[in-house]
Amino acid sequence: MAKIDDLKTKTDDQLSESLGELKREQFNLRFQAATNQLEKPSRIREVRRTIAQIKTLQAERARRVQAEA
Repeated sequence: MAKIDDLKTKTDDQLSESLGELKREQFNLRFQAATNQLEKPSRIREVRRTIAQIKTLQAERARRVQAEA
């Protein structure tokens, strides 16, 4: 799981930026799927999972900050 390790090393701002990019990509992939122009259907699943991993990391960090306060 090298991907999750890469995400853990990113700062909060970098995670938010990556999340925005992935959401745009997800939108474009959905649009391509609707118009039957999708080249790699498996990419939809990869993007969705990465978005979930980023959101999970952000939630964990928020809970950690809240617990420290």
